[in-house]
Amino acid sequence: MSDPLTISESIYRQLAAAAGEPVVAMRAWNGELWGPGNAPATIVLNHPGALRSLLLPASDLTAGEAYIYDDIDIEGNIVEALRFAARLETMRTRRFAALRLFRRLRKLPAENRRDTSARLASKGRLHTKKRDKASVTAHYNTGNTFFRQFLDPAMVYSSAAFLDPAEPLEKAQQRKIDLICRKLQLTPGQRFLDIGCGWGALAIHAAQHYGVKALGVTLSRPQVELAREEAASAGVADRVSFELLDYRDIGGRFDAIASVGMFEHVGRKQLSRYFGGVRDLLEPGGTFLNHGIVTRNRRPGRVKPTFVNTYVFPDGELTTVDAVIGEAEQAGLELRDAESLRTSYALTLQHWVDNLETNREAALKAADETTYRIWRLYMAGSAIAFESAAISIYQLLLHKTDRPWTYGRRHLLAADDQ
Repeated sequence: MSDPLTISESIYRQLAAAAGEPVVAMRAWNGELWGPGNAPATIVLNHPGALRSLLLPASDLTAGEAYIYDDIDIEGNIVEALRFAARLETMRTRRFAALRLFRRLRKLPAENRRDTSARLASKGRLHTKKRDKASVTAHYNTGNTFFRQFLDPAMVYSSAAFLDPAEPLEKAQQRKIDLICRKLQLTPGQRFLDIGCGWGALAIHAAQHYGVKALGVTLSRPQVELAREEAASAGVADRVSFELLDYRDIGGRFDAIASVGMFEHVGRKQLSRYFGGVRDLLEPGGTFLNHGIVTRNRRPGRVKPTFVNTYVFPDGELTTVDAVIGEAEQAGLELRDAESLRTSYALTLQHWVDNLETNREAALKAADETTYRIWRLYMAGSAIAFESAAISIYQLLLHKTDRPWTYGRRHLLAADDQ
């Protein structure tokens, strides 16, 4: 068996049998289709060596680069295609079947389409201010117009809080923003800090509906510029300010602080400094909400190159929720509440993928084909990771220990969830 078409079809049949239902179809470079015609997704092999480029060496970075550099295409539902791939992870335990598979893959022609210059290269010591700013800039350099193609109208770039899987993303995002304000028990006149403020939706909402004086900080200049415009448009520019500032350089004292989708970039070894810094920024009796992604992997060891940390989040690091809580408590903060939004984040990401695909032409005008493919794949893969509980996301409500206890839980629920 030496014909690439025959080898590729044989490998597909083996993979389809191993993955089970629903089966993803595959189409060869000559137009020949393998698998059901009504499959939820079709993997398109663009040349005789495409399967080799996709699967060797075996890693998610290899597979991701095969897609973004056009060895393969993914037509139809990309989330279903990645669910299919996730089920194939069990083959790693089927050692002999996997060995036979890899021997056949090596018989396929090698074709190198990769342009590794697109990989994000980090320079300098890990988690210095300079390197962190460069990493954040790299993530957001696609521009505000690109992000508009998949986010909700308020440009909220973190997990929503769904009560019904069928409800609109915009409604679930507004609930999440208000839920944070409720958990922090914001009141008029308080000083509120939003660390990693994004495009300003939380700070603006807190000023509009809770009467606080808010400061939002981020390392992304495009975010600051748009956030200031949004605050002016909302009529709260006199009570909300946005600054291009590292969390380590924030001064002043605040009654309440939120950090939403930011602490994943802090670094495991920097968590004590992070939580200690937040503690020092809080007024006596102050309260802090940390909304961030965690992993189930208790022994991460050396961080291997992955598709996400190579193309999307350079220097991002995840740790377990118990380690995060431990660092916060060591810093002198007390955990008062913890809530997982894992399934909500899976739904959020699926909405983002759908929006990006719907607005594909506008996204291509704002960026390019490679960027579009990176983000389509990253968000679909992340949806699968949250679905499977490989990663999760928690809102941790942390107080200074001198804060009076609030009895009851009504303030910890969304207004439409009581």
